[in-house]
This record gives sequence, structure tokens and C-alpha cells, in this order.
Amino acid sequence: MADALRIGIAGLGTVGASLVRILTERYDSLATTCGRPIEVVAVTARDRAKDRGIALADDIWFADAGTLAAEAEMDVFVELMGGAGDPAYSAVKTALARGIHVVTANKALLASHGIELAGIAEKHGALLNYEAAVAGGIPVIKALRESMTGNTIARVYGIMNGTCNYILTKMEKEGLSFEACLKEAQRLGYAEADPAFDIEGNDTAHKLAILTSLAFGTAIAADDIYLEGITNISIEDIQAASDLGYRIKLLGVAQRTDSGGIEQRVHPTMVPFDSVIAQVDGVTNAVAIESDILGELLMVGPGAGGNATASAVLGDIADIAKSRPGAQHVPAFGRPVAALIPYTRAQIQSHEGGYFIRLKVIDRAGVFASVASRMAENGISLESIMQHSKHTQETGKPQTIILVTHATAEHSVRDAVAAIKGEGYLVGEPQVIRIERPKDY
Repeated sequence: MADALRIGIAGLGTVGASLVRILTERYDSLATTCGRPIEVVAVTARDRAKDRGIALADDIWFADAGTLAAEAEMDVFVELMGGAGDPAYSAVKTALARGIHVVTANKALLASHGIELAGIAEKHGALLNYEAAVAGGIPVIKALRESMTGNTIARVYGIMNGTCNYILTKMEKEGLSFEACLKEAQRLGYAEADPAFDIEGNDTAHKLAILTSLAFGTAIAADDIYLEGITNISIEDIQAASDLGYRIKLLGVAQRTDSGGIEQRVHPTMVPFDSVIAQVDGVTNAVAIESDILGELLMVGPGAGGNATASAVLGDIADIAKSRPGAQHVPAFGRPVAALIPYTRAQIQSHEGGYFIRLKVIDRAGVFASVASRMAENGISLESIMQHSKHTQETGKPQTIILVTHATAEHSVRDAVAAIKGEGYLVGEPQVIRIERPKDY
């Protein structure tokens, strides 16, 4: 049997501890499967004294990630600390510059520095593997980077954040407010004490940026994504969507456009009850890839959690363990860094599904006519316009108007809503949610 694959692990939180436990419990079977043993020879974490339920020898501990990356005698550096900056960034650069393979679950790091790190990996003959960075245990990175070689990708989309999907699912099924569902998600450990990164869509955007680079061969463009989170989704929106036959999901979407650019967007979306994506509930993730040869590939599974993420990390480690000495490495983003093309942002296109618009307005004559006029002035055709309020019969109370448009462009909707806001009869902020038809999802 070949010499052991030596790994160093920086970060022993939920994922890191799960990884060490799996490697320990399945040492013999992994050695048989991979053709060589996998041994943890170096670790570091912020709190060495913390009880993680795993046994670690004293002599494998390093003071910090930078020291471990620079000095440990290892073949693979596993980065599980998180964060776009240091210590993760410097430690990964140091390891790659030594020609040491890197496995990471850090989507923020890759979204910010992925192309630079991929270049360092290429220069020094190291691998940069990151299956766990997107959609947890779903093998979407391997599918795009290796399995779908030769396919021309038209679109990648999906539910990529379990926290948001849990909140939206609970709001619909239990009729609870966004705030109540967020508190429950925090209690269960699905949401952080500061949940902004998840619920404002940033986490999904980082993952989408990585998938966009893999799918379309472009440089990562995490700052060129239309971004909208779920913080403004109310129970009234959930109920109105249900009345119309839809569920609200936070989707990340990247697709080629007729102009030749790439459209990237993250936003709440109304999807039909009978679509597959509408059935993905709770903390589950789903990613779909549309291509010319394979057609549509849909992968659904656990998007987070210690075991799911550790499984993806272990898969990357196992790939390295099985690789033959001197074999050509798969580039981090599917092709050499020099072959990646600049990202060209496309304007968000018109689409078949139209838009859902909720307006709370002062109850006075002429409001309906004014709303319809502002829509017409911006070239928007309305499928329906209706009053939707528990105060419908109470004169003088604010009324809720629900509009559903035919296919139109995002900028037309935004311009029309801005014009309506200027009329002076709105109460609070309007809500705009994209609708997707069954053929799309």
C-alpha cells in the first residue's frame, strides 16, 4: 500500500470535528478505498481546550493557521476557518506556494480570491478543491468541473441557502412572521446570531459567483450580481403567492443571454406549486444545470451541517489520495486561469413569468386607475390587478393591491413602481417578486 496521505486541518468547528471523527472511525475502509491511509498530522483551532468529542494527540497541534500552513509536513491543507480575509487567505496562499494541495469549504474566500489562488495552485503544481463550498453535500462542483466537460451550459440555478429556505418554508406552513421564523432558525442553529449574510442573499451570491465561473468559463464576478434577500418578505406575500398557486423561494440564477453576456441574480422568486423546485423545503438545497448535451440535471440534498459538509471535504481529500503521482491536475475552475474570459454583465432580461407586485395604498378614488396608468406608461401589460386585503370592506383603511404582470423587463417594473411611489398614495414600501412559469422551473 502507498504511503499515507498526510493532512493538516485549520479549523475544528462543527465541520472540522466531523471530518476528524469520520477519518478516525473509517480509517481502514478509507485506506482500502483510496489505496492509501489518510492521516491527520497537524491541526489548529482558536480554542485548543474545547471538548469536540474527538481525540487529538498533543504533538500535532500548531499555534495558528499560518504556522501550520508554513511548517507542517503534510500533503493536503484543509481550510475550515471561513472568511474572505486572514487568517484563511494568507494560510491558503502559503500552503499552495509550498506545492501543498488545498481543500476548503470557504465560499467567501473563493468568491473574493479564487482566481488568484487558482493561479498560485497552477504555478506550484497543487490542487485547489472546494466541493464543500457550494451546496454542502451536493456534488455540483465535480459535475461542472469534470463530469459535464464538453457540455455548453445555458443556465445554472437553485436554492443554495438552507437558512432562507427554512424560514420561507416555515412561514408558509405555519403562517408565522419572518421575524418569528428567523428566531426559530437561530434557536435550532440554522441561522447565525447575526444572520445578515444569509438572509440578505450574500451567501447565495458567493456560491452563485463560483458556479458561474465554472459553468461559463469566466473570471469570478461576485460584485456583479443583482442581489435581493428575503428580509422584506411578509406573511402577506406568502399568503398572496399561495392564493395564486405559487411558493416563494430565494433563488440564485446565472444564465447566458442573447447579447452574449452573463446574467447573475439572487432574489426571492415565486415558483409554481407543481414545479420540482417548489417541493424543496427546509434546510435542503437544490441546484439545476441546463446544458446542450445532457439536458437538465437537478441535484437535491443537504446544503449544510457538519456531516454533509464534511462528506464533501472528505470527497475532495479522497480524490487527492487516489490521484496518481505525476498525473495532470484538473484546474480549479475547470480550465487554466489564463483561459478564463472576462466576465461581461448582461442586463436582467424580460422573461415569461412576469412579476408579482404588492402595493398598500390609501383608500381613495382614482388609485386603481393611477396604478394601471403608470404600468401602461412603462410598457407593462397586466395579467391581473386585484384588491387583496382583510380590510377590503372597511372604508378609509389602507387597501392592498396585487398586480400580476405579463412578461416584461426588470427595469420597466422598477421604473413603474418608482413612478407610483411618487404619486403619494402608497403606505409603506411596495413589494416586487419575480414569477417563474412551470416550463422554467
